[in-house]
Amino acid sequence: MDEAEASEHLWREHVRRRITAEQDRDTLARLIEYDADPFEVELYELAADPRTLLIDRAQRRRAGQHERHVRRLKERRSRSDR
Repeated sequence: MDEAEASEHLWREHVRRRITAEQDRDTLARLIEYDADPFEVELYELAADPRTLLIDRAQRRRAGQHERHVRRLKERRSRSDR
């Protein structure tokens, strides 16, 4: 595995493990209901921004597509080796 592949693998793992932007937004909303600190409000606004949500979904979609692609390639190779 070269450096670029290793970097991409780490990025995909990070994307798959982190909480979603929706979960982040909801958690911050509950926190603001309890204690509306200006910094927390700013974080909530960033997390609730439609662009943030779209970017998060796109990154997760891309990571999933790549995992499926790699899995299919491995399956094809294993079938052709038989």
